[in-house]
Amino acid sequence: MAELTLIAKGAEADILLDPDWNGVKAIIKRRGEKSYRLPELDAAIRRSRTIRESSIIHRAKEAGVPTPLIYSVDPDGAQIVMEYIEGDKVRDIVGRIGPEERTRLFREIGRKTGLLHGAGIAHGDLTTSNLISSGGRGVFIDFGLAEMSDEVESRGVDLNLMYRMLISTHYEHTEELFTAFKAGYEETLDEAQEALDRMNEISKRGRYVERE
Repeated sequence: MAELTLIAKGAEADILLDPDWNGVKAIIKRRGEKSYRLPELDAAIRRSRTIRESSIIHRAKEAGVPTPLIYSVDPDGAQIVMEYIEGDKVRDIVGRIGPEERTRLFREIGRKTGLLHGAGIAHGDLTTSNLISSGGRGVFIDFGLAEMSDEVESRGVDLNLMYRMLISTHYEHTEELFTAFKAGYEETLDEAQEALDRMNEISKRGRYVERE
C-alpha cells in the first residue's frame, strides 16, 4: 500500500495524496472527529457534509463546470476519494502568465461560475486558491462550504470573495482580471447583473463595518 501524504490540513478536513489508489493518483478528503461535539452528533454532521459535498461536486460537473472526478464516497468514514488534478493553483500563476492568457483564463472562470450559479450552486469559498489551472482551464475544487442555493445573496457572496481575493493577492491585476471574469459570468448567467449588484452591496456593508 502506497504511503499517504498530508498536503493540506483545514479546520474541517485533512487533504491527503494517495499516489496509487487503485492504480491512479488520487486525493482523499477526510473529515476528522471533533471532540467538542457529542460523538453521535459529530458522526451525523461529518456524514451529512460528506454526502452533501460529493453530491454538489457531481451536480457541478453535470452543469459543465470542471471539477475533480469522484472515485469513491464513504459517508460513515466521512471520506471522499477524488481525482488528482495536475496543474497549478490559479493563485500561484497569475504573476507568471501574460496578459492575454490571464484574460482568457479569468473569462473562462467567469463563464463556469455563471454555470455553477445557474445550476443553483453557491461555492462558498470562491477564490483563486480553490481553482487549479490544468490544460488551459480552471478546475473548481474544495466544495466543503458549498450549498444548493438560487439566492442572489449567496451568489453575491461568491463574487465578493473572488473580488476581495483579487484585491488582496493579485492587486496589480485586479481590475483586468475581474473585468474578464465579469464578462464571462454575464455570458452564462441571465441574472448576472443582479448578482453583481448584490456583490457591490455586500462590499459596501463590509467597508461600513470596518469603519465602525
